[in-house]
Amino acid sequence: MATSSNLHFFLLLLSLLSFSFALNPPKPNAFILPIEKDPSTYQYSTSIHMGTPPVKLDLVIDLSDRFLWYECGNDYNSSTYTPVRCGTKKCKTAKGTGCINCTKHPLKTGCTNSTCGIDAFNPAAGFFVSADIGEDILSSISSTNGARTLSNINVPNFISACVYPDKFGVEDLLQGLSKGKKGVLGLARTAISLPTQLAAKYNIARKFALCLPSTSKQNRLGDLFIGGGPYYYPPHDASKFLSYTPLVVNPSSTGPIFDNDPSSEYFIDLKSIKVDGKIVNFNTSLLSIVKRGDGGTKLTTEIPYTKLHTNIYKPLINDFVNKAAARKIKRVKAVAPFEACFDSKTIGKSITGPAVPTIDLVLNGGVEWKIYGSNSLVKVAKKNVLCLAFVDGGLEPTSPIATSIVIGAHQMENNLLELDLVSNKLGFTSSLLLHNASCSHFRVF
Repeated sequence: MATSSNLHFFLLLLSLLSFSFALNPPKPNAFILPIEKDPSTYQYSTSIHMGTPPVKLDLVIDLSDRFLWYECGNDYNSSTYTPVRCGTKKCKTAKGTGCINCTKHPLKTGCTNSTCGIDAFNPAAGFFVSADIGEDILSSISSTNGARTLSNINVPNFISACVYPDKFGVEDLLQGLSKGKKGVLGLARTAISLPTQLAAKYNIARKFALCLPSTSKQNRLGDLFIGGGPYYYPPHDASKFLSYTPLVVNPSSTGPIFDNDPSSEYFIDLKSIKVDGKIVNFNTSLLSIVKRGDGGTKLTTEIPYTKLHTNIYKPLINDFVNKAAARKIKRVKAVAPFEACFDSKTIGKSITGPAVPTIDLVLNGGVEWKIYGSNSLVKVAKKNVLCLAFVDGGLEPTSPIATSIVIGAHQMENNLLELDLVSNKLGFTSSLLLHNASCSHFRVF
């Protein structure tokens, strides 16, 4: 039986260990952020805390955006915010666009003089706004071992862009973003994206993984992992299901900023497309990136549904409709923006959603990203109608660079995607529903 003095010593030791842990939490191996789906905009978002005192910021996730930016109005005034001055090494690393001052407003967070400026892009509204680059504390970000949250980490000197709403007379900076969202969390291949900064600060793997939820039900959340796996989706570690294909660097800038640098977006080398095992016949030269940067296939969370060049879209639709007809699936009147729609009462059910022809994306290395019914079809407002969730991207470029295939977020839902920025490869699982798992799992953060 323990003596009173031994018990006191044990309690003191436990208290000291807890205090030491609080002051010096273990070095994180990876981080995790929850992903929520908005039911009206189909945008995906996560939450972070920034500044002192910490302010919660709900941000839209964007694979193409280059950095984290947020609105910092009159109600945001962090005592630990430090502007990045123009001409400094940090300004050059962030690829600042010039030196900006604060006019007609009191100096405060996001409104300072001789500050490194940058163009923040709103992907929903499609416009830029000038922002201040600054450093602050990114707080309460969760470290993980893949199965559970281990501790909350405060990240000092995190570089982001702070947008003061009316500094230049610009209003409604958040136009088009989901209700309540205060900015954008960019995950592009840049020096100041969240994955790059966390990898540099904590010497973790420069990789991140997305598991987008297919539902917007409360507490049914997906995950953004930063630093690598394992990725636990009970009863599995989903990293065991990953197949890999190289990421491709488009040598030309593809936006939203067009400059002389290679694209910071994520391209993959798609070789062909199959419907129920049959290769779709189209001009495969459209899948190559040509000298100006046109062509190729990229991933994005900006749009909900995959967009294809007309000369790819039409043959795909035709083959899918024919294969569906062979299964006695009845086609019905189209519902814009979709061309191929079907009577859901004539479609069977499977573990991966509606039992329809499988679409296979055949990638470099011979691996196939399989798109099953839950990712290929979408419910529309019309009763008992499901439509093929691909849209016609047209023949002519609508921007300086025209990508042939842009894989949208709906096709990524319930698929674990790992982007390894060191090995320069994409890992993908195809649908986790095959393994009785889902990105839309119950989690309370």
